[in-house]
Amino acid sequence: MINGMYTLDDIKVTGKTILARFDMNSPLNSKTREPVDITRIEQSLATLKELTDDGAKTVILIHQGSDIEYHNYSSVKPHSEIVSKLLGKQVDYIDDVCGPAAREKIGKMKNGDILMLENVRFMAEEMTLFETTLNLTPEEQSKTIVVQKLSSLADYYLCDAFAAAHRSQPTLIGLEEVLPSVMGRLMENEISSLNKLLKNPKKPCIFVLGGAKIQDAFLMIDTIFENDIADSVLATGLFSHVMLLAKGLQLGKPSEDIIKKKGLEEFIEKSKSILGKYGDKIKLPIDFGYVESGKRKEVKTKDLPLNKYMLMDIGSETIIQFKKIIDEAKTIFFNGPAGVFEEKEFELGTKRLLTAISERNAFSAFGGGDTITALNKYGLSDKVSYVSTGGGALVRFLSGEELPVIKALKKSAKLYPLK
Repeated sequence: MINGMYTLDDIKVTGKTILARFDMNSPLNSKTREPVDITRIEQSLATLKELTDDGAKTVILIHQGSDIEYHNYSSVKPHSEIVSKLLGKQVDYIDDVCGPAAREKIGKMKNGDILMLENVRFMAEEMTLFETTLNLTPEEQSKTIVVQKLSSLADYYLCDAFAAAHRSQPTLIGLEEVLPSVMGRLMENEISSLNKLLKNPKKPCIFVLGGAKIQDAFLMIDTIFENDIADSVLATGLFSHVMLLAKGLQLGKPSEDIIKKKGLEEFIEKSKSILGKYGDKIKLPIDFGYVESGKRKEVKTKDLPLNKYMLMDIGSETIIQFKKIIDEAKTIFFNGPAGVFEEKEFELGTKRLLTAISERNAFSAFGGGDTITALNKYGLSDKVSYVSTGGGALVRFLSGEELPVIKALKKSAKLYPLK
């Protein structure tokens, strides 16, 4: 048991039917509807291999996309084919979640078999709108159709879906109410690594916060400073733009229009409060990159506003300044790219900072989908300490919030003590 939750070490799975909830949610090719980045699928393999090698009957439950973000909402048949190839073992798939066909197939499984059910979010009970509108308690979610139909066929529930651990949905927090439950190896590793970051990190500890989802930075920034986790924050991306606006600096119409278009003006006021409390610990860019006539150029922050062009990356002098801080750090967390790294003219900041971190003999943790994509692009994923599968779950964990799935696993350990 770790942190009040059972792990695979606490159960014998041979011959047992395991309902195993993973997060293999992936960006899809718009035409083929197949995953284009399989990082989350790959990171689920350790638990899957252990289960099948030990003779479990493993029933995989996953979601793909959201009823709100409909463009990635799709069948998970391609995921089953990818897992089969990566594991070197047949993974059966059925286009049913908990109907008669799925239940019959589960009942006929043999030791070592793996069956992937269809996208659980095809069930109304698993939809985001169902979650956010009804706000059912875990006890109420245990009475949903998907939980009742599947739990009667299983011996244990296993959750390895850290990236979805901030969600409150039946296959994430309802099954723990009715089955002895454990966390998988990925979940175990995520929690262990993040606790290493949160609890007595080696100092100096720095957070590099960027990207376009600035809400993530604002969720965690009070916690990391008030609890003396971070010594400083290196601000990049739109996060740094909002901070500079809060200081009364004008960026220029193109860059300021993006802030308005994304509805981020509210964070300007929040930034003023944060700068008032922690201004000396937040390092802002001293120059930026932009493109004029197809070529990258740079402008010093003191020479803004730049009214004809958009600020798309941090500049060379900022990179030098930030690298000096990185070179002294013993613990580093990176969430969100420094610029629009997908475009060659604007990848300099992200590439240089990630490379500098990978070369440090320090504990380094990375989070967010765009960050993972950038690490893969530059071949650095294997040169850093830890890459989290989580996005929203990661940020909420670092903000000090106890995630719904973690609560549910702890409760299950009390409801169903394992000998």
